[in-house]
Amino acid sequence: MKRVAFWFRRDLRIEDNCALHHAINSGAEIIPVFIFDSNIIDELPKNDSRITFIYQQLTKLNTIFQDMGGGMTVHIGDPVKIWSDLIDKYDLDGLFYNRDYEPYARERDKQVYELFNNKKLEVHSFKDHVIFEPQQVLKDDGSPYTVFTPYKRKWLSKFNLPKAYDCDLRKTTIVKLEKDFPKLETIGFEESDQSVPDFHLDVVEDYAAKRNTPSIDGTSKLGPHLRFGTIGIRTIVQKVMDRSDTFLSELIWREFFQQIIFHYPHVVNANFRAKYDGIEWRNNEEEFKKWCEGKTGYPMVDAGMRELNETGFMHNRVRMITAGFLCKHLLIDWRWGEAYFAEKLLDFELAANNGNWQWAAGTGCDAAPYFRVFNPSEQLKKFDKDMAYVKKWIPELLTEEYPQPMVDHKFARERAIDTYKKGIAG
Repeated sequence: MKRVAFWFRRDLRIEDNCALHHAINSGAEIIPVFIFDSNIIDELPKNDSRITFIYQQLTKLNTIFQDMGGGMTVHIGDPVKIWSDLIDKYDLDGLFYNRDYEPYARERDKQVYELFNNKKLEVHSFKDHVIFEPQQVLKDDGSPYTVFTPYKRKWLSKFNLPKAYDCDLRKTTIVKLEKDFPKLETIGFEESDQSVPDFHLDVVEDYAAKRNTPSIDGTSKLGPHLRFGTIGIRTIVQKVMDRSDTFLSELIWREFFQQIIFHYPHVVNANFRAKYDGIEWRNNEEEFKKWCEGKTGYPMVDAGMRELNETGFMHNRVRMITAGFLCKHLLIDWRWGEAYFAEKLLDFELAANNGNWQWAAGTGCDAAPYFRVFNPSEQLKKFDKDMAYVKKWIPELLTEEYPQPMVDHKFARERAIDTYKKGIAG
């Protein structure tokens, strides 16, 4: 019997897992593998909540595989080096995995493919993380979309709900390995006191009406689960497509940003639009620190940052307000804010985080115009008029302990517009 590895990555589930379905149907026995990529995790704090979440999911998967008479093998290090060892160690005939579209992942996967290919071993990769891959929704001339609305129209015109993939482990053999499942400490981490909440889709019908009110639990908390694949996108779309066009639109935004980072990988470190490269950011470190700590004197901004720091979550509307404040009011480079969100967000996904930060800064593909500068005080009146949200996260709000606004809105707005104009002209 042939023996293949199944590489778990952003698909930490058994149900409706495309590559796993094909691995099972290949007739080979399967070795389930997960690799904690040292190129990624070495930069993370030891109590990173996302690592804890991944570890919890791996533990559940390992229990399932043990019940089938096998188990999962977990490794820490550089994936290319690890696969070089595993090919010989486990006498592999091939590899199955689901594709990733981010620049680092694509380069890593290319190297792993070449490693297997040079040894005349099969590599099978599949679409699983999205409904449409970046090459599947293009303009009529074959070029990628850079504006969301026409992308969405084309996406919807092509859409037919794909079927869920059957992953019946009884049809295959899961290999039992003489390797203990590692403890979290062995991987170099400790359990976080932050936890990823369960997602709930009972909010979908009222999502359009309630999604902009941060004091209401009106969002699904789906982000981390899609990010790490504890549920598949096909399953989610099937559950929501007839219940809320607005919710479905958010899922299409996710795929829009995936295709932007695929076709325009320079956005990872640079402005999508080069004409904004001349902006002279102030990048005041003390002001950045106040923003991070939620001490700007603008309640909507501060509540959002404190919610993020404490829970790893921030309401979508508040993300727009906090990001816009950093870039426009303080003239701090969006990359500083993006990096901070990347460190803190439970649902951090590079494509969406990058795309949304560039939207807020006005430097992105489908960006808010640079002269749109949200007034945080007006946003508070509009979306939290009873101040239920800000009072929850700022207990000292109505006392002398709460700071005055660190910058006047009118002054900051004029300064931002002037700075952007000069940057574009230069």
